[in-house]
This record gives sequence, structure tokens and C-alpha cells, in this order.
Amino acid sequence: MKSMETVSYNSDTIVAIATPSGMGAIAIVRISGKSSLKTALKCFKPKKSGLSKENIQSHHLYFGDIISDGKVLDEVLLTYFKTPHSYTGEDSVEISCHGSEFIQQALLQTILEAGARLAGPGEFTLRAFLNGKMDLAQAEAVADLIASESKAAHRMAIRQMRGGFSEKIAELRKKLVNFASLLELELDFSEEDVEFANREQFFHLLEDIRQELIRLKESFKMGNVLKKGIPVAIIGKPNVGKSTLLNAILNEEKAIVSKFPGTTRDAIEDTIALEGYTFRFIDTAGLRDSTDVVENMGIEKTYDKINQASLILYVCDISSMNKGSMKEVLEDFKTFIHDKNKHFILVANKIDKMDEVPEHLKELLELETVFVSAKRKENIHLLAETLVNHVKNDSPGDGILVNNSRHFEALSHALESINEVQKGFEAGIPSDLIAIDLRQSLYYLGSITGEVTSDEILGNIFGKFCIGK
Repeated sequence: MKSMETVSYNSDTIVAIATPSGMGAIAIVRISGKSSLKTALKCFKPKKSGLSKENIQSHHLYFGDIISDGKVLDEVLLTYFKTPHSYTGEDSVEISCHGSEFIQQALLQTILEAGARLAGPGEFTLRAFLNGKMDLAQAEAVADLIASESKAAHRMAIRQMRGGFSEKIAELRKKLVNFASLLELELDFSEEDVEFANREQFFHLLEDIRQELIRLKESFKMGNVLKKGIPVAIIGKPNVGKSTLLNAILNEEKAIVSKFPGTTRDAIEDTIALEGYTFRFIDTAGLRDSTDVVENMGIEKTYDKINQASLILYVCDISSMNKGSMKEVLEDFKTFIHDKNKHFILVANKIDKMDEVPEHLKELLELETVFVSAKRKENIHLLAETLVNHVKNDSPGDGILVNNSRHFEALSHALESINEVQKGFEAGIPSDLIAIDLRQSLYYLGSITGEVTSDEILGNIFGKFCIGK
């Protein structure tokens, strides 16, 4: 396999550095292929005498030297994994060396000269897939696991890598395959006008599958934001303390704070982890009528961020509000509540400036309101708890969440095909035409786990992996 453009399996022995570049205590160099042990032993000299290829045991550590150009390069630990009990499903070797960049590159070059070739991006995981160690959805979860930056993203990747999502897809395919087989059998006896498939049972089956596909497809919205970070837009009129609030949440001076309105002219973003969830906070330009062209561009971008966000923090200055301005805030707030899937939280800021609680404050309590002083960082923890609770309430607990756009697309196509099957039966379309849509649905479900795939799809997926995985 000379590049990721072609993914056909071959028996080359491949090698790569499995740890990221930079200096660390140790680094790992991975080798895989039927000649991996033979290749490694060309440059590995064990400290224990009498050790050879014949008596090295699988899953044991061996201490020795790496010999390069006749000289000792480093003292290392070598681990041998005998097929099929390895990550790739074939003979593999891992060498733990010291983390010097020079040692890593010299060791890699020594193994290349011993007969291995440099692995392509994701080639170890590709071989694991081709050798049946994992399906395609599980292989993609490996990349997600490496990239996970929060507890929630990690949990989703682990669940998928262990086969939770794959089992659900396999269950759906099995149900469809059983009935598709009966439908195909009917076609063989079409002249006898025989029905092997009970239509009433089939309608119930189709509806069950359709509802499950809808649920999986709809879970993508939550799965995607948990994977990439939940977008939270901070909006409101100028000088209500939006930038101060962002700085208080992040606990750093990220945004410029000024008494002059219109200071924030572009969206400022940063992330923070709260109870295992990553939130992407977006400070936006103040919402007002302005003759400043640049400021208006920022306000326009604010509306874009509102549409992209899952959670909206509408900030108001509670200290300067009277009954009239409070009514104005409520009316202004309600103009944004047109998407019922978005959560709006009213942040009543500057409570440090309030001498007493105004009588009309109860009007705000119609809405979900958190009272804070961003300047003094008072009640910021209550706001954080409110955000986390919203995410927890929207999450399905231990349920399956789709977080991969390729899977979402395949599920969408499978659902379309199932809908066509339902329409076909209702319209009395012949079974042979209905069978075509059934096969299409099976194809799209199979493409998720790799039961049906192509070189182009595999090249695209594994080409995005890091080298060494």
C-alpha cells in the first residue's frame, strides 16, 4: 500500500512513530506485518543471551539495545504481539525508546533500512479493520478517541469503539435482511402469486425501524455538539457586561472591557470544560442601531452566532432597569425565541450596583434567570450549573448518540429508502420495485459499519488519521 489512494491489503511490513513529535520521557515506534519481528531483530540486541526469534514470546517485554551503524543508539524495551492477538490482527512489535527527537528519527530510519516501509496515515487501524479486528464505525471511533477533549466526547468515542452503535446498526440490518429474503423469495414464485412475507408484520417492522432511524438521526445534533463543544452565544445590548461575563466565566482577560458602547465588533470565542462538557463561549457585538459600518458587520455576525448556538445567554443590566426598560428587555428577549430547540437563559448582571430589590423584578422570573455580578464574579458558579443542567437534560444518558457526519448522511439515506418502501406498499407497487428500495436501505446501513464499502470511502476515512495509528 504505497498511499491511502488505494486501500487493498498487502503484506508489507510497516513502521511509524506512534507518539507525537517533541521531547518526552519515552516514545513508541510501532511495526506491523508478517516480517515485523524479523525486521526488529535486525537492529535489536537483547541483554539476555540466547534470545532469538524462535523463543521470544508474545505479550512479553524484552530489554536490550538498538544497534545503528554498528553502535548502540539507545536502550529500549521491545514487545512482540503474535497474530492474531494484536491491534492490527497481524504480527506486531512495539519498541519503547527514550523520547529524544533524534533517537526517535534514528530508530525509525534504522528499521526502514532493515526492510520496513513508512506507514501511511491510519494504516495500522486500516489493517485492523481489514483483518476483522473492528468494523468501520469502531475504527472511526479510534480517531474520535484520540481527538477527544472532554469527558463527554471521550465517553461517546469509548462507547462506539466498544461496538454499541455497531450493534444497533447490525440489529436493524438483521431485521431488514430477514424480511428482504422473504420478499426476494416471493419474486422467485411470482407466477404462483404467493406471499411469504406477512404484510401486517412487515408494516410494524418498517415503522419500528423508521422510528429508530429517526431517533438516531436526530441524536446527531446533540452528539455533534458534545464532540465539538456546546456553542453558547452571549448576546445583549451594548455595555450590559457581556465581555466582563465572558472573562469571568473563563477566569481570564480574554475580551476587552470598556465603558464605551460598541467596543466588541467581532465575535470572540474560547472554550472551557465544565463537569466533563466542553462549552464554546462566543462574546458578540452589542445589539443596537449603529451608523458604524464595522460595528454593523459585527452585529450581523451576532445574529449568525445566535443561529449556530445551542444555548443563548441574554445579558441585561439589572441595576439600571425600571419597569419600562424591563418590559423592553422582555420584548427584545422574546424576539429571539423562534427556535424551540434553543435554550435561552436571561443573565441579570450588575447585581452589585443594586441597593434594593425592585418590585417589578418578579416579571423577570417568568423566564429562566440567573442573577450575577460579572465584575465581582458573583454567582458565576450558578450560571455554570445552569448550563451543565441544560446539557444533562438534553442528553439521553447511556443512549447511543450519532456524532459522525458520514453516519448521519448514511442514516438519512437509509431513512429515505424506508419511507419509499412504506409508500410503495401503500400504493400497491410490485414487490420487485419495493425490493430495490429495501436493498438501498440495507446498503446505506451496511456502509456505516463497512459491510458495504469502497476504496474511495476507506481512503477518505483513514487518510485523516494521524500517522502511527
